[in-house]
Amino acid sequence: MFFQCSWPISVVTRPPFPRPSHDPADHVRRRRGRAPRRKPGRTAAMPEPDATDSSYAGLQRDGRLARPSEIKRKGTAAMTDNPIRIGLCTDLSGPYENVDGNAGAEAIRMAIEEINGTAAGRPAELVLGDHHNDEREAASIARRWYADDGVDMVISGVNSDTSLAMTAVAADEGKPIFVVGAGTSVQTRERAAPPVIQYAYSTVALATVPAIGLVRDGLKRWFFVTADYPFGRELEEHGTAAIDAAGGRVVGSVKNPHGADDFTPFLEKARDSGAEVLGLANGHAELLKAMAAMETLGLGDRMKLVGLLTFVDDIHHMGLEKAQGLYLADSWYWTRDDDTRRWSERFHERRQRMPSSLQAADYSAALQFMKAVEAVGGTDPEAVIRHLRAATLNDMYVRNGRIRDDGTMLHDIHLLRVKTPDASEGEWDVYEHVATVPGPEAFPH
Repeated sequence: MFFQCSWPISVVTRPPFPRPSHDPADHVRRRRGRAPRRKPGRTAAMPEPDATDSSYAGLQRDGRLARPSEIKRKGTAAMTDNPIRIGLCTDLSGPYENVDGNAGAEAIRMAIEEINGTAAGRPAELVLGDHHNDEREAASIARRWYADDGVDMVISGVNSDTSLAMTAVAADEGKPIFVVGAGTSVQTRERAAPPVIQYAYSTVALATVPAIGLVRDGLKRWFFVTADYPFGRELEEHGTAAIDAAGGRVVGSVKNPHGADDFTPFLEKARDSGAEVLGLANGHAELLKAMAAMETLGLGDRMKLVGLLTFVDDIHHMGLEKAQGLYLADSWYWTRDDDTRRWSERFHERRQRMPSSLQAADYSAALQFMKAVEAVGGTDPEAVIRHLRAATLNDMYVRNGRIRDDGTMLHDIHLLRVKTPDASEGEWDVYEHVATVPGPEAFPH
């Protein structure tokens, strides 16, 4: 269902892109640097668009996204002014859809509504792309959007590999990209570039903030269970640096293979290490398995548990009975203050759920981009990027945010603890605030 409104806004959704081939011959072609074979015909089966239906505005019968001059809307003549196009490329149909996905798109629509659908005298549009967690597909979408389809800014959703692919394209094209759902610090270190803004969080902040908060509270001996892939290793590396700097010590660590089912052996090593804090440097599936093993071994009373990549959807999925007491860092939570509660209630009316921090950041990224367009009088990428990097950013999501030279948006990061069931006032009331760490301290160089 598309939101109907009186001012000109369209939601342009690409047809689903083909998933990677499972033909063995295609895998040989990939290893040789050649593209896999595709069957002739349309990219995906879909109903023919009705030219009078505004839900399909901008989508041509050949499956191509229309150029701005080709767009017609229901009951209107062709646009004479090019629209401002914001593209959200994320996981819209896979394992990470809940934490960003279509609800993130809804948050961007709320931002467009907030500016009455226009900036610098031009209508604003949202364009959606599903990268299917495939970096080649993500790069292809970003390249086509920037070069051919008139997209002015891309919001990079979940998955660090797909985000790195898109930020490389943005750097080549010199067009702005706001990284919201991906946390790898490579984007602001080895791969930093003027168009790239690391907007919501990073592995640096996720690991640094719990280390600062808990070591200062006297919990100095840490043990890491780390996913054995680059994202997990980044979390452990940054966490170790922060623990050492705060006066704590890492007494041991163990790598869990990707897809490991039984976390009991890893937690037994943590138990025997004498650590006071167990840091889980991995993601959603591993968090659930580790929580189950903690309960089996009865470690809840002996160690504090920190989920170094945890979102409100994870807590909602587990339930407070299982998740209570878990520590985590996040850039935003819906019960933070009156403004966040009001915005979240409006979001809940539309999506029947409360927003994650990523969905709130999608809203903020779109809003701040459109404010910059309004301020400079257009979408010239150099002017917009220059304005954003000099501005102080404020809205429902961010307070006094500043973009550092490396592209990191410096803003508060919160240390949170999951509530007990008795302390919760509702289904989505899951967090107790422990501490707030200012941006420069949360995102050290």
